[in-house]
Amino acid sequence: MTRPIVLGAGPAGSVAALLLAQGGSQPILIDRNAEVGDAICGGFLSWRTAQGLRRLGCDPATLGARPVTRLRLFAGRHKAEVPLPETAYGLSRHALDSALRQLAIAGGAQLEIDRARRVAPGVVEGERRHWESPAIFLATGKHDVRGEGRPRKTDNPALGIRVRLPPSAQLDRLIGAAIELHLFPGGYAGIVLQEGGSANVCLALRKSSLLEAGGDMWAVLQAVGRDNPHFARRIACAEDRLPVDTIGAVPYGWIAQDTEEGVYRLGDQAAVIPSLAGEGMAIALASGAAAAQSYLQGQGASQYQRGFARRAAPPVRIAKLLWHMAESPAGAHAMTLASRIVPPVAGWAMRRSRID
Repeated sequence: MTRPIVLGAGPAGSVAALLLAQGGSQPILIDRNAEVGDAICGGFLSWRTAQGLRRLGCDPATLGARPVTRLRLFAGRHKAEVPLPETAYGLSRHALDSALRQLAIAGGAQLEIDRARRVAPGVVEGERRHWESPAIFLATGKHDVRGEGRPRKTDNPALGIRVRLPPSAQLDRLIGAAIELHLFPGGYAGIVLQEGGSANVCLALRKSSLLEAGGDMWAVLQAVGRDNPHFARRIACAEDRLPVDTIGAVPYGWIAQDTEEGVYRLGDQAAVIPSLAGEGMAIALASGAAAAQSYLQGQGASQYQRGFARRAAPPVRIAKLLWHMAESPAGAHAMTLASRIVPPVAGWAMRRSRID
């Protein structure tokens, strides 16, 4: 029997590998590192993500995730706060990815450690060896692999920046059980408490912001804080400069409309929803499950990809609209004001940016 290959053991890949194994196909799960890392994006789990994880036998609460019950919006000195439709969670990608990878292995997936140099229909060219299969599940997250890149159509692409603030009583008082969105010209920052009380601070902004700060990531955070006092108070909880993780040229809003023969695109390789929606992990789980089910039912990769593109289009479209509004001072002020005066507007936006 030819065994399917799942490239990438993040949430999308691990879910696909688990369901493929449960279906009797004995998948090979290839990960870059023996030790599970801590990816930049995906530290917030929406209520939809939590539901999907529980169905797989992975309850965020048992992993120490912090419950999140409110959305807090900031635009300069303006502020709004609304309840989430249901309880969400703050959980590090290290904790989530570790649990899902182990779940896939326990379910029968064979873990192999290798780094892919190139992907083409039927083959993954790794540093250790070539892996051959007519079914390749591409789940490498926001990192492209040569041969299966996504288009970049802008001279000023979006960058992802993450810093983790250590636990403190001050952070608990400031953030509590909320997911915060700090909107500023050219981008936004999301802040949520995770297991252990640390604060995960993720920013999506334009490359030009980094160039204006002389390439200094910490200077970018300080620059945002100068015009956004609420954000500055959170960053001030760090006693000194902290390590800053980055990822470049994130193609927010991109959706794979089709694929090559035998290459199933999952997670961010299938659809890159702007991160302010907090739905990236739900898309990862949904795509992993849909791809595995399609394969087990004998459907080709193109049929799966076109179907998933239709599912992903509505929430990605809404999130993309909100992202572009948030990038402008007028749009950010309007979003905050509408959320404060008419809270159901925020609830509508949150529900419409979920994947079915």
